[in-house]
Amino acid sequence: MLRVLIVDDEPVIADSLAYALSDFGYDATAVYNGHEALKSAAELNPDVLISDVVMPGMNGIEAGIQLRRMLPSCRIILLSGQAATCDLARDAKVRGHRFEILPKPVHPTAMLAYLTRSVSGSDEDLDRELGLKR
Repeated sequence: MLRVLIVDDEPVIADSLAYALSDFGYDATAVYNGHEALKSAAELNPDVLISDVVMPGMNGIEAGIQLRRMLPSCRIILLSGQAATCDLARDAKVRGHRFEILPKPVHPTAMLAYLTRSVSGSDEDLDRELGLKR
């Protein structure tokens, strides 16, 4: 069973997404900030991290960078509904880190479809689908 860790500072969003993914057979756990994500990741060893980007304390990009050091095989998917994300993503790219960022709000069924393609397809296939360049 695929283990998914969901991080959002809005508990209703994190819990709703975890609940929806659990209904589809994923082992989904919700946490509410970047520091909790790192602590939980060390215990849960998730296959996928789905995280909001703009959160108080540690943002999702920084949590993703640290998680990638801990668990290099963990797929990281970021969600954001804020324009500030572009600057954070650009800064991470300059530092050598590339992340998939999906717009918020995302419907749970759309996330499920994306998650399924994300873990079964190649990075190149996803890049083409999202219009990203490596």
